[in-house]
Amino acid sequence: MPVLESSAAVLILWAVIGYGLGSVPFGLVVTKAFGLGNLREIGSGNIGTTNVLRTGSKAAAALTLLLDGGKGAAAVLLARSLAGEDASQMAGLMAFLGHCFPVWLGFKGGKGVATFLGLMLALAWPVGIACCLTWLAAAAMTRISSMGALVSAASGAVWALLLGYHPVALLAAMLAAVVFIRHSANIARLRAGTEPRIGQK
Repeated sequence: MPVLESSAAVLILWAVIGYGLGSVPFGLVVTKAFGLGNLREIGSGNIGTTNVLRTGSKAAAALTLLLDGGKGAAAVLLARSLAGEDASQMAGLMAFLGHCFPVWLGFKGGKGVATFLGLMLALAWPVGIACCLTWLAAAAMTRISSMGALVSAASGAVWALLLGYHPVALLAAMLAAVVFIRHSANIARLRAGTEPRIGQK
């Protein structure tokens, strides 16, 4: 974590702003705008990109990916420009938690992967790019989306340390822990060999 230079009031303010940005359920908004029905009644009911893709609309899924990643990046960049590095990490953390546990949806949100990648790109772009490439490589090799997500999240802290962004490493590890918790059902299916592969109906 960075050196805490902002006051408690400033950090709390950016925590609230970050949570508010992160809790916008873009998956639900996009599927409704595209006339694709209620995302909560499709597939797993999750509000993230993978479930939006189950509607059959790649455009809606791509837009959801960009918006979910963008809200994490926006929280970080706004806080950094107006407050400082400590506030940017606080805003990023809370944007991530807002996505995963939005108050508007009974704290039942997405799994956090797109938001994780977005805020990593904003916090330390080389780390973010490395995490994105890790996701692509793992998903391509295994043909399993959740495997790509898990490997990418787990690599975040490692990349932060290897690339010299030490203040980002602890936050990346914290976010990875939440990603793994949110993917508990996927992990169980991976162990059982029943996790669906990309493109599998």
